[in-house]
Amino acid sequence: MAASARTDGYGLVLTLGGDGTVNEVVNGLLGAGGAPADVLPAVAALPGGSANVFTGALGLPRDPVDATGHILHALTNGQERTIGLGNADGRYFTFNSGAGIDAEVVRAVQGLRAHGRSATSSLYVRLALRQFYLQTDRQTPAVWIEPEGGPPEGPVFCGIVSNTAPWTYLGEREVNANPRAGFDTGLDVLAFHNMSSFSIFYAVGQMFATKGSLLRGRNVLTFHDLPSLTLRAERPVAFQIDGEYVGERELVNLTSIPRALRVVV
Repeated sequence: MAASARTDGYGLVLTLGGDGTVNEVVNGLLGAGGAPADVLPAVAALPGGSANVFTGALGLPRDPVDATGHILHALTNGQERTIGLGNADGRYFTFNSGAGIDAEVVRAVQGLRAHGRSATSSLYVRLALRQFYLQTDRQTPAVWIEPEGGPPEGPVFCGIVSNTAPWTYLGEREVNANPRAGFDTGLDVLAFHNMSSFSIFYAVGQMFATKGSLLRGRNVLTFHDLPSLTLRAERPVAFQIDGEYVGERELVNLTSIPRALRVVV
């Protein structure tokens, strides 16, 4: 439907759904080769999912009724902005992608949702703890981060790639893995050399408390404003895009696409 809106010359596509819905629409609008933002329909996204990270990052109200009023006012007054996107092997993403434990948790949540479970914050927390302590490999790091123009870094246990902040929400609280990421900059990356309980919970504490500074710690690896990077794994690892599990990968090429999409805000 979004691809048809592009080819038929529509000016606006309105979505009501979660981040997966927005991701599908964005990929339909931009198509395989992309197109200049000024010739594409603008997107007005209303929050209707469980997390709504994208609409939150745009500063829209989290309540869909309030967000509708905000969008109507923005349309009346011509309020829009052009934002950058990320691209992972040809698939666009709006706010993040990741290889490792975050994708493993997404995979577990989607498995339960397929059997009728609601994707609540408490479910994500329980599955994250189960994955961390019982299932994920916390002994042998397998992922290498290869930033454009720099040497490979690793091995690390995961790679969280952000196109904006926050990374996600826990209820109403922002969780910022890459606090300096933004729609007007390149890609930011967070990775961990160590997966001990102390290292991870210290980092998670910073994700809740940060005021915009990069996460710190001798086991933390961060990059800011990268035009492109490669995630290379020594074994297949889980991979997610905008909170949707997309399978296991050993190699992913990621690129920042500046000023790719017009959004009504």
